[in-house]
Amino acid sequence: MWITPEEVLLANALWVSERANPFFILQRRKGHGKGGGITGLLVGTLDVVLDSSARVAPYRILHQTGDSQLFWSIACGSSRKEITEHWEWLEANLLQTLSTFDNDDDITTFVKGKIQGIIAEENKGRQTQEDEDCGKFREAELKMRKLFGMPEEEKLVNYYSCSYWKGRVPRQGWLYLSVNHLCFYSFLLGKEVTLVVQWTDVTQLDKNDTLLFPESIHVNTRDTEHYFSMFLNINDTFKLMEQLANIAMRQLLDNESFSADHSLPKPCKTLRNVSALKRDLDARAKNERYRALFRLTQDERLDGHTDCTLWTPFAKMHVVGQMFVSNNYICFASREEDLCQLIIPLREVSIVEKADSSSVLPSPLSISTKNKMTFLFANLKDRDFLVQRISDFLQRTPDRLCGLTGQSVSHSNTKGSTPPALPPTPPVLGMGELPQGRHYSSSLPTAKNSLLHIYQKDLPEDLGPKATKEKMKEESWNIHFFEFGRGVCMYRTSKTRDLVLKGIPESLRGELWLLFSGAQNEMAAYPGYYAELVEQAMGRCTLATEEIERDLHRSMPEHHAFQNEMGIAALRRVLTAYAARNPGIGYCQAMNIVTSVLLLYCTEEEAFWLLVALCERMLPDYYNTRVVGALVDQGVFEELTRECLPLLYEHMQDLGVISTISLSWFLTLFLSVMPFDSAVLLVDCFFYEGIKVIFQVSLAVLHANMEQLLACTDEGEAMTILGRYLDNVVNKQTVSPPIPHLHALLTSGDEPPPEIDIFELIKTSYEKFGSLRADVIEQMRFKQRLKVIQSLEDTAKRSVVRAVMTESAFTIEELEELYVLFKAKHIMSCYWGASSTAAERHDPSLPYLEQYRIDCGQFSQLFTTLAPWNCGLHTISLAARLFRLLDHNKDSLINFKEFITGLSGMYHGDMTEKLKLLYKLHLPPGLNAISGVSDSCRILKHELSTITTIFLSWAGNGKGFLKKCFSCITECFIVVFSEEKVKDYKYYLRMWAKEKEPKKETIKDLPRMNQEQFIELCKTLYNMFSEDPLEQELYHAIATVASLLLRIGEVGKKFTNNGSKKSDLQPLAGEVNPQPDKEDSSGEAGSAQSLVSKALAEAQLETPPQPTNGSDEEAKDDTSISSYSVVSTGSLQCEDIADDTVLIGCGGGVAGAGCGGDCRRGSAVDADWSISFEQVLASLLTEPALVNYFEKKHDIRNKMAVCKTQRAVERQISSSSDHELAHLT
Repeated sequence: MWITPEEVLLANALWVSERANPFFILQRRKGHGKGGGITGLLVGTLDVVLDSSARVAPYRILHQTGDSQLFWSIACGSSRKEITEHWEWLEANLLQTLSTFDNDDDITTFVKGKIQGIIAEENKGRQTQEDEDCGKFREAELKMRKLFGMPEEEKLVNYYSCSYWKGRVPRQGWLYLSVNHLCFYSFLLGKEVTLVVQWTDVTQLDKNDTLLFPESIHVNTRDTEHYFSMFLNINDTFKLMEQLANIAMRQLLDNESFSADHSLPKPCKTLRNVSALKRDLDARAKNERYRALFRLTQDERLDGHTDCTLWTPFAKMHVVGQMFVSNNYICFASREEDLCQLIIPLREVSIVEKADSSSVLPSPLSISTKNKMTFLFANLKDRDFLVQRISDFLQRTPDRLCGLTGQSVSHSNTKGSTPPALPPTPPVLGMGELPQGRHYSSSLPTAKNSLLHIYQKDLPEDLGPKATKEKMKEESWNIHFFEFGRGVCMYRTSKTRDLVLKGIPESLRGELWLLFSGAQNEMAAYPGYYAELVEQAMGRCTLATEEIERDLHRSMPEHHAFQNEMGIAALRRVLTAYAARNPGIGYCQAMNIVTSVLLLYCTEEEAFWLLVALCERMLPDYYNTRVVGALVDQGVFEELTRECLPLLYEHMQDLGVISTISLSWFLTLFLSVMPFDSAVLLVDCFFYEGIKVIFQVSLAVLHANMEQLLACTDEGEAMTILGRYLDNVVNKQTVSPPIPHLHALLTSGDEPPPEIDIFELIKTSYEKFGSLRADVIEQMRFKQRLKVIQSLEDTAKRSVVRAVMTESAFTIEELEELYVLFKAKHIMSCYWGASSTAAERHDPSLPYLEQYRIDCGQFSQLFTTLAPWNCGLHTISLAARLFRLLDHNKDSLINFKEFITGLSGMYHGDMTEKLKLLYKLHLPPGLNAISGVSDSCRILKHELSTITTIFLSWAGNGKGFLKKCFSCITECFIVVFSEEKVKDYKYYLRMWAKEKEPKKETIKDLPRMNQEQFIELCKTLYNMFSEDPLEQELYHAIATVASLLLRIGEVGKKFTNNGSKKSDLQPLAGEVNPQPDKEDSSGEAGSAQSLVSKALAEAQLETPPQPTNGSDEEAKDDTSISSYSVVSTGSLQCEDIADDTVLIGCGGGVAGAGCGGDCRRGSAVDADWSISFEQVLASLLTEPALVNYFEKKHDIRNKMAVCKTQRAVERQISSSSDHELAHLT
């Protein structure tokens, strides 16, 4: 590329001059390319170790004048091709002009101005993101693409100097982390190490510190493991690798490819060696931590954070911590955990003002809210800038100045708050339980009150000790509200957690669940969203709604609130609305149990937003089709068990119990395995503390039953022990009527086990396992997510292999390898772009066999590498033909089963099968496919044929024709419908099933081949034999067969023409020749020197007559004389026939080496000439060389090994230096 001219004092230091003229010198850096000796090796090694190659390209062009020792660097290049283009441009455009100058200074000034002008023109079209990246980083990105053959779509995120352990020897080099790949390159003293790992192949990523590998990063794939060490900042590198691996796992799970965030604010100053993508990923990581810490919505983006202090009136002290500002919230978290946390929605803010500074209170900032609360922050470093940012966000906050203190403010028409997209409105909505077709209204009882409030309001007031205890809880919370505030702006401290652990009163449970989960903020941001969603979703019939209807009456059937239509209808509306909001999840079992509990304590809309918080934030990926989130946490639980209860872990692993029991515990938050009054207290803790409470209680349950579990001998005994223990966890403080626990009724024995107080269980879990931290759990989740998703991918691979194993002769190992290669092509299309979107190629709702699909270009790449038929330049054309043949639904994509069908025929078919495939590749795909015929038409096929025959026979008589026709039709339909009364539906089911069975295609079903298609077939065969050891023998054989078939077609044409003159029913009984395949018309124009063309021209007997159709009997005659046909004509053109090829049977002689001027280019094709597959097969069987070639067995394993070693994309070899060519091979 052209670079801004810079002075170079020592032009020959470490450089070799390759070209020169009076004004310019082209140089190559030592250590690159051929030669150089020990000096070249040392320079190449230093370039890699010191990263000078990221700044110094291997080629450059210098400008010089006369005898001056001062040189100017004006261009550099990463390849010889690139630098040669620049050199040729200089010679063509500047040399003549420069020769007219008299002054050397004028020449230098002119060259510098010209180069700077070229650079300015090139920079006009550059993207903003490229301009943001510093020059050195762009150089490193170009180097990565050159070294590893990556396309421009592959973006480098960052690169690090490190050592890669190859065996026991560390190789110092550079680690390149791109969006989709981990790459490493090292070149030391002539030894080159290149490594490319796709993030989607990573199964384990750890940071180790062992004696053998100190401070190293361990990367595992299914087949290999790699160690990297000696990082300058290993923590920063490892965090970035975690992020990129997570993005890859998300791609495998949801088919979501990475998309850069172009709305990031530009940095105030250019960051050294930090790309825009790296800033993007850092911002994403900060946003995720911020949202998780304060339970905020997924679209909330952190604008910045700063150290400060917060005055806490309840403690009469300043708390040190950090203030976080985002587009909708101001939050505070104390440096000491659980000391104080605060969330202030900007919609609640009324006043922001700067207070007077003092030595005691420097840089204070006061924020007042609509509910008369004031928060005082101090020790702010840049208070003026912070106030300006808050003011900017407040101006974009909807309806802030309208004076409304409630949550009824409309946010739908504001720029800063965009509600989630509603599904498209269905054309017709069914009538519900409300008038005017409404399914939801604020007048519904469940829209105003919780189900528990509705069904307990008529019960007599209980004045017993339990009710007194409940009143005391309510009073404790009222005191807490008075001291710490109430609502979203409440101070959250360790006292708040203590009150939650003691149990939330039933009257406050719904309110506090909304507050602690963050659902209240989302509900306030999108008023009316739930009601509109219900109206649009109800009345639809989808797979999700069918599953919902099936599970409605299984949701807490023991509770009286769900023993009537009111509770069932509310549950139906909430689940249906969420399935419409999030079609990716739709509905999953266990959602009904959790939602029914939410409805007991919340209104419908509140329950809906709580369900949103659960499924999308607090329990991510739990409720999808493969319950990935629950499986991940199950793995985390096993790891925690190994750390906390090692003896029990080993014993439970032998029994295989942990994975069985924990899934239901996590999916339903213990609601399905524990009495309701006890489990709901765990839900209280879960909404405040998050998933760590579920882990703590699970470990406490195992610890409480350790002795009995260690004595177990099988899985069933362990399950019984844990089941009975959980059945007897009771809540002795509940004021609700007792609800029978069905599981307890089924598992209770003769002697009931002792009861366990739920409060004691929670207390024990905090005492023994309360040291669990949320960030540690997230780190463990990342490790388990890699294992779980890769395990699911392996399960999918095994399922696909089992499905296609019976239809293919490949071994299981070969099918698995082919599936990996096929899937790799699909994944490549997701992140490097293609003709169709990733969503079209991957549908997780489909069976595993049909989920991954590839297009024609990717199929051609696989075909070129894996197919046993190598046809040179004709291979791409053959691959395109096979792709269209395999693409049955014509969507320009094929799945793995179709891919294997094509490969299996080439590798494991007999000679007839291989020839049949080759024959069909040269016919229009799908020619004999009949579509659009309904089953009813097939049933009446015989009757309609009878009607047609009688109709034609009576048409000539004239007299009484209509009457007879009508009576015949009536009789036929009477027969049909009378038979329907006799035959039951099973008869028709058997008939339809028989018709839907795939009929095995025979050689007689194949259509005949015309002359143009036969020419293409011959071209393919000649190209196919070009690299075979028996090349000449095969050419001789195919020339003989081609001549014989041409004669057969010519003789058959004569018989067809003669027979057609005698035929009286030509329109009714004929054979329609297929249309010629127009593909590769440019390649069909053969050379005038074609020997076959000359032979065919000499063998031409007559002018082709007009095309006619013969009867079936005449076609049979044509087939029967195939062995005795004489000669034919045509325009067979093949460029790949050698000059010394011998043609047999062409005019009784051997063809010469030339054709002369009598062979016309692209001569007319005989449209009436045709041959059948039987004739082709019979002719080929007469040549032993061809029989041996097609009967020869091929081993696909060597082909697959070659395919695996290739890079993900074809390398662009643009340099002729030996070093580069060796590297790019």
